[in-house]
Amino acid sequence: MELQCKIQNYEWGKLGLDSTVAKLVVNADPSMTIDPNKSYAELWMGTHPNGPSLIIERDIHLSEYLKNNLDAIGPDVRRKFDVSVPFLLKILSVRKALSIQAHPSKAHAEELHKNFPELYKDPNHKPELAIALTPFEALCGFRPISQIKEYINKLPELKEILSEASVNALEQGAVDDSASLLKDVFQSLMTSEKNTIARALENVMKKLQSEDESTQSKLLYPLLKKLHSDYPGDVGCWAPYFMNYIQLRPGQAIFLGPNLPHAYLSGDCVECMACSDNVVRAGLTPKHIDVPTLINMLDYTSYQPNELLFVPQIEDPNSCIWRPPVPDFAVVKIRVESGDSYNTIVRPSPSIIIIISGKGEACDTEPIPARAGVVIFLKASRQLTLTPSDGEHIEAYQAICNV
Repeated sequence: MELQCKIQNYEWGKLGLDSTVAKLVVNADPSMTIDPNKSYAELWMGTHPNGPSLIIERDIHLSEYLKNNLDAIGPDVRRKFDVSVPFLLKILSVRKALSIQAHPSKAHAEELHKNFPELYKDPNHKPELAIALTPFEALCGFRPISQIKEYINKLPELKEILSEASVNALEQGAVDDSASLLKDVFQSLMTSEKNTIARALENVMKKLQSEDESTQSKLLYPLLKKLHSDYPGDVGCWAPYFMNYIQLRPGQAIFLGPNLPHAYLSGDCVECMACSDNVVRAGLTPKHIDVPTLINMLDYTSYQPNELLFVPQIEDPNSCIWRPPVPDFAVVKIRVESGDSYNTIVRPSPSIIIIISGKGEACDTEPIPARAGVVIFLKASRQLTLTPSDGEHIEAYQAICNV
């Protein structure tokens, strides 16, 4: 069954047809008009109440259809998640940085929702998987302590806004206490006075712009300049000196488990997550920032960038799967070449499939033209046959429950 899905026009999204979201949507429905000055940030595929998908042929929301068609969910998913699609599949097109943020664990989400329901709207966790469609930049996880120390020592403007006690402790502290030391110095940054932060940023920008290209590169000036132009004076502009700067190639992925600090910076990706809106923000945003909650929940492990890459498993010659350590979702990438035909693997779960490129036919009970941007809902324990047109291919991403 083909779905009509919700576009989110958040301010940080790519504009017009620069956006993969816009390209996919207009390719699936050529009657759509794309405004070149409007941002097309996200495409939501699922049953989330803030952007529910519609079954085109039946003209009803997918969530309504499921209430009367329990077989579509399947017994395994119903036992775990009741009558719901517990994941939200998205396409993101990022023009400027999203907020530095982390997502609470399930138990913490329940606590936050109970105590602050106006800020934390539901009791669910929000693990996320991001798979790059184009070169994709993100900040993710804390850097090794040695790198953070080096940046603090090479940037007196940064050192001046941190408490002397936290910097001294970081310099002299034991390796086995690194998480505690990192927490103290990051808390010192996040609780610094706004004017002090902004003034230090102005000073470091003036100094770095006159340095040679090699020094600018080593001290992350191009990234700092971009963040500062988008969010002038924001404490989050200092985040690259504490967090890993990751550049994903198309097909590479990161998994964002509970409490892992991250921020998407630019590019296009497929994203899948548990159905939740629980975000604790720290900077690079005009939205609510909850510093005390964030400081106390973060994962202060130091990671090397390659440790944060999430590698898929090959399932068969046409598919690979990213299977995170959560039951809510997994994501399958499918690629079918010209002259071939492929039957998707039968899953005990409903699934949502988006065609990313190519053209041909998708058939469950009835054939659907398969072209980039088409989104299909597949019932539990059913199979979809993908057949490219002559000289074409079909590439698709399938979200499933990880049960």
